[in-house]
Amino acid sequence: MKTAASPTSSHESLDDATGTFDALRARLQGIAYRMLSSVAEAEDVVQDAWLRWYGADRAKIDNGEAWLVAVTTRLSIDRLRALKAQREHYAGIWLPEPQAIDAPHTPEQIRERADDISVAFLLLLERLTPEARAAFLLREVFDVDYDEVASTLGKTETACRQLVSRAKIQLRESRPRLSVPREIHLRLLTKFAEALQKGDFAEIHSMIADDATLVGDGGGRVPSFPKPMEGGRRIAQLFYAARLRFKDELRIELAVLNGQWALLRFIEGKLESAQSYETDGERIVRIHVQRNPDKLLRLAAAFGAC
Repeated sequence: MKTAASPTSSHESLDDATGTFDALRARLQGIAYRMLSSVAEAEDVVQDAWLRWYGADRAKIDNGEAWLVAVTTRLSIDRLRALKAQREHYAGIWLPEPQAIDAPHTPEQIRERADDISVAFLLLLERLTPEARAAFLLREVFDVDYDEVASTLGKTETACRQLVSRAKIQLRESRPRLSVPREIHLRLLTKFAEALQKGDFAEIHSMIADDATLVGDGGGRVPSFPKPMEGGRRIAQLFYAARLRFKDELRIELAVLNGQWALLRFIEGKLESAQSYETDGERIVRIHVQRNPDKLLRLAAAFGAC
């Protein structure tokens, strides 16, 4: 793994320490967000990592990047254990907090692939134990060598290889087998957004698979379904009913969320939901609808719809 320059002098200035941390902030945020599926929790973890970095004797740290990645990962593991307990008592269905993350552009971003931060993928990661999740993400997404993974988790390299191997098998069994090209996904969502905006029920229905599923998260703050809604016609009727009810006060916009094209629905100028879609290239097969206002705050601010 390529590493950033690390502090080596006890007389290192605060500016140097800050510069080192800032150069790695996006990477640390990426690890924490993939671990926790929450922007707010990830930001808290990264802030805690900064405080520990600031208070550390950096002259004794040989590799600043490895140290910060390890600290961020350990903090995320501890935080995830607490969050898992909280989520057992969550009101309704829990979904990850969506984030306005663009598709990869640089070689490093391509390595940390967009499909490894999608809402669907984050949901799959929830099935792993905190340590298995950390081992898998560090190795498979962030390309950390096994010796560093082992050091971070306090395990042997053999144990970490087993964690990653089992996680890959567990996730492979649940991930969609068909990977839809980005441009096809965009074309389908664009057409679907137009149908929603026009309120064309026949078109909406035709674009949703008969066995499609819609999952919604209201967080107990706004109405949502207590279990997944099944069936293309029922889902189409749900979307159509919203158009009939709100008429011109309803607006649909395309946006890139978690590295993939998604839809934002605004009602009376306010962000009402963020919708992530899975397709087979021809029709929509699964929809994740985030309606929890707490999880929409940052998106609303980003899109000027608070």
